[in-house]
Amino acid sequence: MPRPKKPRYCRRFGGFNLFKPAGIPLSQTELVEIGLDELEALALCDFDGMHQEQAAEEMEISRGTVQRLLQSGRRQIVDAIVHGKALAIQESEHVHIRPSNWPGRGRGRRHGRGPGSPPL
Repeated sequence: MPRPKKPRYCRRFGGFNLFKPAGIPLSQTELVEIGLDELEALALCDFDGMHQEQAAEEMEISRGTVQRLLQSGRRQIVDAIVHGKALAIQESEHVHIRPSNWPGRGRGRRHGRGPGSPPL
């Protein structure tokens, strides 16, 4: 039995959750699913311009996990575009949506304990 996935923290996704090629009914297209955590890693690194280490701190996961999410997300998006497939964005149990009053970056166990905490 695999180890359970560590929680991943993502922004609320307020956009559409399904994209498909124009002019082709959804019933006639193959569906590719991308996880919300993959989309968050792509948004942080490719859209916001963060380095993988910064994105890892933001999502409270390891840099290696961010790298795997980027690779998987990019592959699925390119597959959908190149092969004319629909792309659906899926939430998962291990993905947690950050509240709007999120205190900031680097709050994971490796990156400090928050304001007012004594030094380690």
